[in-house]
Amino acid sequence: MAESVPRPAGEHPLLEAVRELVARVDGEIVAPDAVRRGDVPLMWEGETVAGVRLPVVEAQAGDLDSLLANLAAELGSPLGELDRAEKQRAVRLLEERGAFAYRKSAEAVAEALGVTRFTVYNYLNRVRG
Repeated sequence: MAESVPRPAGEHPLLEAVRELVARVDGEIVAPDAVRRGDVPLMWEGETVAGVRLPVVEAQAGDLDSLLANLAAELGSPLGELDRAEKQRAVRLLEERGAFAYRKSAEAVAEALGVTRFTVYNYLNRVRG
């Protein structure tokens, strides 16, 4: 079994409860004011106590399908059902994660999002510009 992660004195009980799990998935607990999009907020009685920042997995050869599946899970919806703003966000996240380094990736992303390849390139130009 892995060595226990030290627990700061006076730590919130929710943080104490999830600390081992976060460590095992190579995540990071962040302060409530540092929580950003993509982080998992930890709520206690309606208040954000902290957030969990999961590691970004860089694209591996042949892993575009996994990137698309992971992104859909992260966003909580099939990519084709996202609204326009969320599709633009999805393209930005895929760009950050190296998805467009693959051959024919724009076509695969367009199919997953239910848009044209031209639309994907427009979104990419906004991200890159």
